[in-house]
Amino acid sequence: MKASMRGIVLAACFAAWLAPTAWAGPREDVNAAIDQFLAARSFHADILITGAVTQRRRLEFVAPGRYRMRGEDAAEQVVIGDVLFVAVDGKPSATAITDDTLLQWRDPVRLAQNAADMTVTALGEETLGEQPARKFRIDHPPPQAGMVTLWIGTDGYPLQVASDGELQGQAVTTTIRYSRYNDPAIRIDPPR
Repeated sequence: MKASMRGIVLAACFAAWLAPTAWAGPREDVNAAIDQFLAARSFHADILITGAVTQRRRLEFVAPGRYRMRGEDAAEQVVIGDVLFVAVDGKPSATAITDDTLLQWRDPVRLAQNAADMTVTALGEETLGEQPARKFRIDHPPPQAGMVTLWIGTDGYPLQVASDGELQGQAVTTTIRYSRYNDPAIRIDPPR
């Protein structure tokens, strides 16, 4: 290969390598993380709600529509498709549910729903635990007005999201820490 052709090929490869970060802005970075999150085959989430009350929950998801949520009271809820299973006196009870119930578990702060109208500000880099992350502030206009803080890991997936809101008429802060994206060991079966 001639030197001039090699230079053109190297320049093209270098430009392609730089392009995703050279052209992306905060909004594009957040939209890409939302898209990647919604396309995940599975994940684990630790949810902490603080304020007038403190609640801890764990949520696991396996695509396309399997969820398991456990609260501090050890109650377990399992969703398979559009059926919610809850153990009552040690026996599973099944109830039909709507898509609205599932949406709050899959996208609890409605990032995807409000992506078109959000304003995104990059807040720099931060470490969560031992994981480096980029931090973003997301503001939503009315009627979904509110502010969300999102940390995105080096793999492009959300690591943590924090938002202020209300729970039963009380001001609360909800922090969700995500892990185990696309982990084939996460399995969710109907309770027996």
